[in-house]
Order: sequence, then C-alpha cells, then structure tokens
Amino acid sequence: MIKQYISLLLIILSLFAGNYSFGQSIPRVGTPFVEQYNKTEYKAGNQNWGLAVSDAGIIYSANTEGLLSYDGQEWQLHRMKNNAGLRSVNIDPSGRIFVGGAGEFGYWTRSDYGKMTYTSLTGLVKDKQALKNDEIWRIILDGQKVYFHTFSKSYLYHNNQIQTVTADGEPFLFGFNVNGKIFFEQIPSGLHEFKQNGLVQIKDKHKIMDVNILTMLSFTSTEVLIGTDKNGIFKMRSDGSIEPWPNEAQDLLKKYQINNGVKLFGNQYAFGTIQNGIIILNQNGEIVQHINKNNGLQNNTVLSLATDKQSNLWVGLDNGIDRIDINSPLYYYSDLTGNIGTVYSSIIFNEKIYLGTNQGLFVSDWQGVNKYKSLSFKIVPNSEGQVWKLENISGQLVCGHNNGTFIVEGSGLRKISSVTGAWNFSSILNSNYWLQANYTGIGLMQAGNGITSLKQFSFKKDPIRNIMQIGPRDFWLSNNQNIFSFKLSQDYQNATEFKIENNGLPKDTKLHGIYNLSNNVVFASDSGFYLFDNILKVFKPYEELNVQLSTFKNANKVIPINANAYWFIKKSHIAKIQFLSDGKLKIDSSSWNSLKGRMMNDYEQVLNVDERLSLIGLDNGFVLYFNQYPVQQNLPKPIITSIWNTTDEPISLYENLEIPNNKNNIRFSFASPWYSSAPLKYQFYLEGYSENWSNWEELAFKDFTNLPFGNYVFQVRSITPNGTQSEITSVNFKILPPWYLSWPAIICYIILIFLIVYFGKKWYENRLMAHQRKLKKKLLEEQEERMAREAAANEKKLISLKNIQLEQELESKNRELANAAMNIVYKNEMLNNLHHELTNLNDSNGNKLSNDQIRKVSKLIDDAHNDDRDWDLFEKSFNEAHENFFKKLKAEYPELVPNDLKLCAYLRLNMSSKEIASLLNISTRGVEIRRYRLRKKLNLPTTKNLTEFLLEV
Repeated sequence: MIKQYISLLLIILSLFAGNYSFGQSIPRVGTPFVEQYNKTEYKAGNQNWGLAVSDAGIIYSANTEGLLSYDGQEWQLHRMKNNAGLRSVNIDPSGRIFVGGAGEFGYWTRSDYGKMTYTSLTGLVKDKQALKNDEIWRIILDGQKVYFHTFSKSYLYHNNQIQTVTADGEPFLFGFNVNGKIFFEQIPSGLHEFKQNGLVQIKDKHKIMDVNILTMLSFTSTEVLIGTDKNGIFKMRSDGSIEPWPNEAQDLLKKYQINNGVKLFGNQYAFGTIQNGIIILNQNGEIVQHINKNNGLQNNTVLSLATDKQSNLWVGLDNGIDRIDINSPLYYYSDLTGNIGTVYSSIIFNEKIYLGTNQGLFVSDWQGVNKYKSLSFKIVPNSEGQVWKLENISGQLVCGHNNGTFIVEGSGLRKISSVTGAWNFSSILNSNYWLQANYTGIGLMQAGNGITSLKQFSFKKDPIRNIMQIGPRDFWLSNNQNIFSFKLSQDYQNATEFKIENNGLPKDTKLHGIYNLSNNVVFASDSGFYLFDNILKVFKPYEELNVQLSTFKNANKVIPINANAYWFIKKSHIAKIQFLSDGKLKIDSSSWNSLKGRMMNDYEQVLNVDERLSLIGLDNGFVLYFNQYPVQQNLPKPIITSIWNTTDEPISLYENLEIPNNKNNIRFSFASPWYSSAPLKYQFYLEGYSENWSNWEELAFKDFTNLPFGNYVFQVRSITPNGTQSEITSVNFKILPPWYLSWPAIICYIILIFLIVYFGKKWYENRLMAHQRKLKKKLLEEQEERMAREAAANEKKLISLKNIQLEQELESKNRELANAAMNIVYKNEMLNNLHHELTNLNDSNGNKLSNDQIRKVSKLIDDAHNDDRDWDLFEKSFNEAHENFFKKLKAEYPELVPNDLKLCAYLRLNMSSKEIASLLNISTRGVEIRRYRLRKKLNLPTTKNLTEFLLEV
C-alpha cells in the first residue's frame, strides 16, 4: 500500500511539473548562449584535444602548443619542456594536472598564487625508445592509479613507478573509466575490462566488434552508454550484455560520427561529432539540443568535451574553444541570415508563434519548450512591411501594420482597416468594443462575429501611441509630446472630449507611456514617473517611486508580469522589479545585462508566455527567458591568479610575500572561475590600508603603490549579476621596513647608541676635565693677566711717579743748571763790571791805577772768565739731566767744537741771547753769528727752529 502511495505521489509530482521541467532538463527550444574563444584570443594552436576542469573551476585544455588554462579572466599557455603538443589532460583529486602528448607525459601543479610547475614522468619509463613513437591520447584516473593511454599500450603510474599494460600484441583504441570500472578496446578483439592487472573480455563484445568506441558514459549505476564513431550508441548492462540504444539522433550520430561524449546534469548526454557539432540527448533518447556552426559553434569538429562547476558545457574544437551556457536561463533564436529582422511584437496563438518585425509577419509551429523541433519561420504572405502590434482579440489574431489593420486567417491576412500605423489596441471594459491607437489618432473596433473596424474619430489628427482606460468611458491617451483626456459617449460611437492635459509636466519632456502600477495610473517620461492630481488637475512627480527606481525612473517601457511584478526597460536595459507588501521595491537589473544593446530602443518587447517563460524581442531574433535556473551552484570564492611586484619590471611573487621596502608597488590579479554571458563584479579591501571596501567593478586586478611598511591582508570577493556573493579570499603579506628600520639596523643603532653614549660620556668627561683645566688655566691666565695688568699699572704708576720724580729732578736740575748758568752770568757780569770799574778806579790818592796794576787785575779777571771749572760742573750736570746730550750731538755732528756745544746747551735751556752772550763773554751780535754758524753745521733748514731741534735731541 505504501509503495502504491509513493508511486501515485511521484506521478502527481511529475504531472505538476507540467511542460516546464526546467531545473532538471535543458530547454529544447532556442539555443543556449555560446561564448567563442578563438586562437587569437587564447594565443595558442588551433586544436584542443582534451579539456579538464579543476576543483577551483579553472579550465585546462590540451592544445597543440601546450597546456592552456583559463580562470575566467585570462588565458595562459604553459609550454612543455620539449615544446611538445598535447593530446590529453585530466586532473586528480589532489589537483595534479596530468598531461600527455607525443613522447611525453607528466603532471603540472599550481601554487596558491598561480605558479605552474611541471614534473615529467617519462624518466620512469624503461623503454624510452618505444615511448618516442607513442602519443598519449587519453589519461584515465582510477584512485591512486593513472593510466597514460596510447594506441599501443597504457603506461600505469602508481607509487612513483611506471608499468606497461599491453594487449598481447594487439593495439588499443581508447580506454575509459565508467562506473568504477576500467575498459579498453583492443583491435580487433573488441572491448575488454581491465581487472587485477589483466584484460577480461566483455560478454557481448562481438556485437560491437570493429566499431571504434569513442566514448563510454554512465547511464545508470549498472548501465553504460557506448558511443561509436559510425554505428551510433549502444547500451551495456552490468553483465556485459550489449544492445543498440534507441534514440532520436541515432541516424544523425552515425552520419556525422561520434568523437566524444560527456554526461550532463539531469541525466542528459552531449555527444561531440566530427562533422556536425554537438547533439544533446536526454535519458529517453530524445534530442534536446543540436548545436553546430549554424547556431553558435566556431567549428563543427568537436575534439573534446567537459562540464564546469556551473554545469556549462566546454567544447574543444578543431579550431578554437567554445563555452555553451546550457545552464543559463536565456535561450536564443538568432536570425543569422537577417531575413526576419528586428522583433517588435510576438504572440503564441493556436500552437504557432508569430513574430511581428520590421520585415513583416513571420510564423512557425510551436510545440512548447519540452519538445525538440527547430523553429522554422516563414513570412505570412502579403505581410511585408513594418508590423507594430499583434493582439488576440476575442479569439482572433489581429495584426497592427504600417499599412493598416489585418486579421490573420489561416496562412494569410485579411485587411479590416486602411488607417495606417496601428500601434496599439485596448479593449473597452464591459463591452465588445476596442480602441486602436494609430498614426492619425484613435479608431474604434468591435469584436463579435469577427472583428470589424467601425470608425476613426475625427478629432485633431495627432498620432496616438498609448491608451489607458480610467473610467467606464474615460481614457488617457498619449504620444511622445502630449497627454490627452479622452471621453466617449454612452454608445461609444462618438468622442465627447479630446483635450491636452500637460499641466505640471516639464517643458519639452519626452513621454513614454501610460501604465497601471499596483492600481496607480502612472505616466512615464524621460523626467521620471508622474501621477495626475484629479483635484488640482495637475501632474506631480511620483517621488516615492522615482527615488526607489533610481536610474530606472527614466524607463521608457513598463510591461506587467503579474499583479506585483513588472519589466522595466530603459534603452534596452531590462530590470525585473517587484512591488513588495511593505512598499519597497526589489530590483534585479543585472541578470539581463547580456541583452544590452541587442534590442530596438523605445520599441523593446517582452511576451510573458506564462509565469516561468518570457519571450524577449531582439534586433536579430528573440531570446527565451526561463524564470528559473536549472542547476544552482554556489559562487566559488575568487582565486588569486597572480601577485606582481610592479616597482620596476613586473615580477611574479609566489611564495615569499615579505616584500622589500623599496619594492612596495604590488598588483593583485584575481578571478572567480564563474562563466556566464554577464560578467562578475569584484570588491576588494586591503586591511591595514583601506578604510572601506571598494565599489563593485568588473576590473579583475588592483594596484597598490608606495605602501608603507607593515602587515597587510588583501581581501577580495565577487558577485553575480543576480546578487549572489562569494566568500572572501584573503592574502597576508608584509612590506618590510626600510633597511634603516630593519632589525639588523636597529641592533646596529642600539650598539651605535651604546657606543655613542659610552664614548659620548667619555668625551664629555674628558671635555669636562679639559674644560676644567682650560678654565683653571684661563683663571690662572686671567689672574696672571690681572696681576700683570696690576703690575703694569703699578709699574706704569711707578714709571709715572719716576717720570714725575725725574721731571721734578730734571726741573730741579734745570733750575740748578739755570741757577748755575745765572750764577756764571752773574759772575761774568760781575767780573765785567769789576773790569769796567777797574778802569775808573783811583788809588788813595785819587789817581788812576797804573796800566800794570790794571793789567794784573784784568788778567785775574780774564783768568776768572776763562776758568772752565764752572763749565765742567755745568756740563756734568747738564749731561745728567739731558742724557748725554753732548755725546749725542758729538756723535751725529763731529765737526762741532766746544763753543758750539756750549751754545747748544744754553739754547736747550731756552736762554736768551743776552744771557748766552754773558755766559760766553761775547756780545749779543757774537751770539747771533754763532747761532748762524751752528745752524749751518747742523744742516738745519731755514724753516726749522734751532731751539726746537735741540729740544728734540
């Protein structure tokens, strides 16, 4: 009973899933986005023989020029040591990247910061000559064992040893590891399982003898799909029984030759072919997708396949690498030939899909998204020209065309109105009437037994683009310049009001449309959204909405999804906006970034097929948006792809992140191996330097220049367009102090400071002692100087006193000399008077004395005159007073005679001529003559005073 209940529940759940089982299966309509990477972009060879994806999400390709790697930001080529081309690549759980090519195999390892190191294993091979002729076409992982498979043997690498696996002389084709078992195809013996170092035949190997097995994929836990090159796909059970696997692509696969395969999510399988791209099948054998050069691939020859962490499909081609976003919510129909043109309107009607384009009306069968059938659009006859609008009116498809209004009937059109340019249609509530907006105003249509165009209202012939009913017979109308209030009569046949209502709108603003947002009629313009105040009859900005919409306040189109969700479109930029119960808005404006610029501005078109599917018109077709990702994956945290020192020439840093102070310019490159048509954005923060996290930006590197010394932590995280954030990746590094602040320098500084202090102290003490000695010496010198000064002063005083004494003595001597001289003068005068009186003297008798007596007396007087004793005494005293005056004169003027010396002495004493004459016992005239003669002997010029000269001697 329980089993029956569970079975019933599963049936109900499968029915509830309905046509859209997206989340487990790939859509079968449209084509996933294909990102092409050509050889000019990845800068390596054309062919990519093998693909592998690391646990971090990095893509590796076995290229003809070496190992290619791609982290979502940058391709890098890692050449082999002998420049060998590669044929295979695989990655073990430890992260070793095993590679193989012509005569070479080994593994690469990747460090934390992007350094790739290669280790060759060919040195372990004993028969190196045979290895030179081998090419490693497959690398098979089996736990700790690795098989490097060639067409002649497999080199088994285990415990750092190489053993060879051969097939008793038969060549191999390929080997596989499926459901935990190792299989090899021997030629011609067929498929074998490798057990306990031996090859065991498969039970039904004869059924697939000589078919060339190219891929083996797990079908169930006990069943395996076998893909052959020209014989299609077989299914093998655990007991070894084999039978063809019925599938819709069997003939295609036989024709175009399977070359490889990979299992996808949801039990779906991708098979790469030699001639026609990739065919994807589900477990029921139904074709899900066929992707080739016509709808996205660069090349139809598929050399390798792999899936990444997002379940995207990577394709190694004969010329390039492609990524197919099978896990994307966007699937495309692209008009590669340009026949359809730009889509302005679309509709699904009676199991057909119609596209209204600038080329006309196109139609194709529509069987939903869970049935594979390539869309094939054909133009509806006589529909050439601009189609503006497709509308289902009362079960009939109406086409608004540049040339009028048409009913789509069968495979043709029937015109119901010749009024040109039917832009829009709007039903009148509670009636069977419709309004039509067209080039020249408003038309009236009626639905009943068919659609009929009744009339064109005869008001002002302004073009009308938008219609919004606000009452039983009241409407808003608009074009790009004006808003009109419009009212119909009771029978709807006449217009009773057609009036411009622009009060409150900015001058020259461009109007985009009239929309009902959560029961509010709003008017979209390039100045933002407006509401109409029915009391004041004026338009007012809808500030509450405009503020929350931010840049989308200038949206040129609003398309309802449901009661609370809308598409807002601004110049081909789409946002999905939900009106929440608390009045806030939830805005997703990034998930459709890949569609930017691919729509016709102002004529963007979105058809909501149902809640989970929307059709978005493009300028070369359309895209289907599935409102649900099939397989959700956590966004991996970014990896640091490289660290560069950019101070001089860029130098990679791998291990030692202690960076010299003079090399303090650092670049961090990072990437999140997350692959989609909309790029990721990154945000970083440098702990120890930055104040806040940076703004989100697509740039995947950051430069830091002139970092001060210290410890830093670089942090980076990423975010997807729909707002999913990754975890944070951190890198610790250190900028070393400058050499003068390093520990050795600091130790030297300490020693130097100690030495400076020590020797400084010594120097100070010595200087202090020297200063004290110097001070003492100075004091002594000052004391001696003071004493010398005092002695000099005393001596000077003494000399002065002596001079005074000498002067006094000299004056005294001069007085004495003067007195002596005067005495001599007086004596001479007295003798002269005596001589004179002698002549007049009479004897006692009164008689004159006799001449003899007078002569005797005169002789005595003359002898007294000539007595030199007075002079000798005078000369001696004069020399004492005047420092050998006579000796100096005699020495300088030897021609001087004693009488001359006497004259000089008397003149020095400043005696008058009369006094001198008395002393010399000559007349005054005689004195003058002697003075004259003396001047001549002294050679005195006439201008020189004789007395002054003698005083200077």
